[in-house]
Amino acid sequence: MHESHIWGGIIRKAWPTEMEKFRDHLLRLDPESRRLRFGMPVGDEFIRDYASRSPGLDGLLYGYFREGEMHGAAELRQIGDGLSHDAEAAFSVEEAYQNRGVGSALFERIVRSARNRGVSRLYMNCLAENRKMQRLAKKHEAELHFDHGEVSGQVTPAGSTYISLWREAVEDSAGFVMAVMDFPLSLRPAA
Repeated sequence: MHESHIWGGIIRKAWPTEMEKFRDHLLRLDPESRRLRFGMPVGDEFIRDYASRSPGLDGLLYGYFREGEMHGAAELRQIGDGLSHDAEAAFSVEEAYQNRGVGSALFERIVRSARNRGVSRLYMNCLAENRKMQRLAKKHEAELHFDHGEVSGQVTPAGSTYISLWREAVEDSAGFVMAVMDFPLSLRPAA
């Protein structure tokens, strides 16, 4: 479980009741981080709309949580129909938490989750000037392709194993407990 703890926070799945934390994280991104995350400058209304549709039934969301707030996120979304073995990943980390291993830890969770769901090709796209994302993708053995100001990366996850499935299940259980502990007392149902 120690791999989930990083820089005074924890990496865990975000639950449906925490989508406002995802929205607030995206709203806290500085203008340059927003542009690099979405591939263009985006305003608050775009982010609110985007977060209201995330992650949906076709994906999942991991977050870097510190003191009950999300400060980094990794999204995994299936591409195509229910039989597709392709998925897309997207990442965002607030500036104050960059260069601390948060992005790498989020990337590892997404690759393992993709592997455990039978994904054979995991894609990610970024702008050509997003060197941090490119370094992160290369660190995790992504194949990078440069084309007209954009870079697309592809990771081929290994097949799932009993150990990879077990680790995700154990981390999900611990993450659920952490999410419940962060859930405001005023919103909990009365006993």
